[in-house]
Amino acid sequence: MAMVTALLSPTTTAAAADTASPTPRAAATVTVPAGVTAGAAVFDRQTGTFTEQLNPAMQFRSASIVKLLIALDYLWNRDPAYEIPAADRAQFNAMLRSSDDDAASDFWVRDGRRAIVTRMSDELELTNTNPPPADQDGMWGYTTTTAADTVKIYRYLLDQAPAPVRELIMGQLRQSTRCSATDSFDQHFGIAGAFNQPWAVKQGWSGFGGVENGTCGSDASALGTAADPPLDVTRPALHTTGTVGAGDRSIVAVFTLHPVGATYGKAYTDLGRLTRSLTVPGGVRPTGTWFGTWSSDVNVRAGATTDSDVLTQLPAGVEVLVGCQKEGQTVSVPPYTNQWWAYLPQYGGYVTNIYISSPGNQLPNVPLCSSRQ
Repeated sequence: MAMVTALLSPTTTAAAADTASPTPRAAATVTVPAGVTAGAAVFDRQTGTFTEQLNPAMQFRSASIVKLLIALDYLWNRDPAYEIPAADRAQFNAMLRSSDDDAASDFWVRDGRRAIVTRMSDELELTNTNPPPADQDGMWGYTTTTAADTVKIYRYLLDQAPAPVRELIMGQLRQSTRCSATDSFDQHFGIAGAFNQPWAVKQGWSGFGGVENGTCGSDASALGTAADPPLDVTRPALHTTGTVGAGDRSIVAVFTLHPVGATYGKAYTDLGRLTRSLTVPGGVRPTGTWFGTWSSDVNVRAGATTDSDVLTQLPAGVEVLVGCQKEGQTVSVPPYTNQWWAYLPQYGGYVTNIYISSPGNQLPNVPLCSSRQ
């Protein structure tokens, strides 16, 4: 994949998945943060049309999005019962639900490596999805794909795949865990942050280096890359794909590349802003106000005290949705002291307002929490 070094042109192109769709909203109306390269598509299954197409045919390295093809290939010739051995089922579920890289690597090697992508591209008539370079065939994340092709994959799963295949794959995506199984990165960005459930997601990330403080685990590390591969993997990638709304109303695919050196929290925030700017029929946006945060290793706690259980940690500097606030234990982080705590509905817990980017102790235009919160 050739590296795109400039911000995208506002010109859109027709998506191969549905050439009969009407002219989409101008790409200039979609929020693409500075320095981010993006390709996106939103397909409304109820009307059979696209509501968004932003560079839908632009190729990106897939990172974990290729796990959809690995799963489909594994199931392809298992009809009519689609029975999966217990050991494989555990790996299959973890690969999709928790983005387990080790499980994906096992299926990748067993089932033919690059041949997996070639077979599925042919079967699903994907136009711009290619396997990794021959001399990097162990790196499944170097598969290249597009937003338009990803919409095709989900349309196959929802409208053409045998019911057992649909449930085996989509059922796991509906149960996406916040923390990935392999590297403990917080994967509830993009779709999972922009919309209330029901949604089903398969996320992808690559190139954020080794251990980074502020994710939901202490041993986090992004999928490694080989030195100087033929495919340009210089810029960190963060992708969100899946379905939104009752009955999987809309299919959403957003692929992004971020500036070299971008933190995971910054990329997480920028992808979230882009995703929230999309027109997604059937999507219900969560109630609350978005605020930036600062520092790393910020704990989300079960209560508004420092001795409450730690539920997770925020990616460093990530933007969060605040539902309400209340007074709790006074916290001091010199030169700041604050007794107010913010409730984060998407995490189900509290952070001290000290780490919320706002000039006062109490957040503006944020209601007080009810007695039940």
